[in-house]
Amino acid sequence: MSFSTCLIVMAGGALGTLARYVVSVLMLPVSKELPWGTIVINVTGSFLIGLFGTLTLASGRYPVSENLRLFVMIGFCGGYTTFSSFSLQTLDLLRAGALGRACLNIAGSVVVCILAVAAGHAMAAYFNGGAQKIAQAAIEEEA
Repeated sequence: MSFSTCLIVMAGGALGTLARYVVSVLMLPVSKELPWGTIVINVTGSFLIGLFGTLTLASGRYPVSENLRLFVMIGFCGGYTTFSSFSLQTLDLLRAGALGRACLNIAGSVVVCILAVAAGHAMAAYFNGGAQKIAQAAIEEEA
């Protein structure tokens, strides 16, 4: 881990955080019953990490540097996706007595995000001629 790598991850995180804020603000008008901003962010972030992680493997169709992979997968996706917000909003729904909506938020977020990462991986694997992995370094699995 070098200082320049830390700066690369930090820059990706800053851009991911800004993107998260923008999407959250844009989704406010439709987020009355469920936290749709958080759901959209988690689904699109899951799709992005699945797509980018597979498409840019060293053995893939569009290989990129390890620094760019860290920028996107650890930095951007880490700053963009919102599991802590999801957890807080789910607790708020539970505390408000909205058990059904809380369960819908949990099931929808987890299932749809897994489907999104699988869809991103499948799309990129198609372009890569059938790649079977997303991460190529242990640190990428921590994203």
